[in-house]
Amino acid sequence: MATENDLNPSSNYLSNRPLLRAMADNWWVALVRGLFAILFGVLTFIWPGISLLSLVILFGVYSLMDGAVAIYGAITGRGKVSRSSLWWLLFVGITGIAAGIVTFIYPQVTALVLVIFIGAWALVRGIFEIIGAVRLRKEIDNEWLLIFAGFMSVIFGLVLLVNPGAGALALLWLIGGYAIAFGIILVWLAFRLRKLAHKTHT
Repeated sequence: MATENDLNPSSNYLSNRPLLRAMADNWWVALVRGLFAILFGVLTFIWPGISLLSLVILFGVYSLMDGAVAIYGAITGRGKVSRSSLWWLLFVGITGIAAGIVTFIYPQVTALVLVIFIGAWALVRGIFEIIGAVRLRKEIDNEWLLIFAGFMSVIFGLVLLVNPGAGALALLWLIGGYAIAFGIILVWLAFRLRKLAHKTHT
């Protein structure tokens, strides 16, 4: 007699991949993080005359929101997979919240300090995104864009750290471009996860 998993290949596919199943059930986490990133990037482009204080506040809000959503996703998925499977997402969330808090505690930072801080945050975040992407890639075939997103964060962080004294406008465009590109990848991932989750429940 055919089982429910036999009748529903998508359900069987996810049942053998607990990490992917947890992320599919919480697909909106990637969507919200992606939309926040895109919004942050768009604002830096349409507001080129933004003051340093405003940029600090904008970055702080983005970091807090992204971090909070990432932590929520890690907590809600913890009951479905082992703790070690989602620790990278939890760490990304913690670093995001920490970055946001620091920017609000010290809003009167210099432009150079802000650039170095954003670079260090992106570098650390990228490293753990790569670790998470490698773990997830074991459960999804040919999802190289996930690892590419992590490498993009690492390269972005290194560029800022190597040349923090570049022109303000160039740095602003670099930060905005990175946020938009990274956000698009997360939104793309969210809809792929949503598609898997939808097939599972139908």
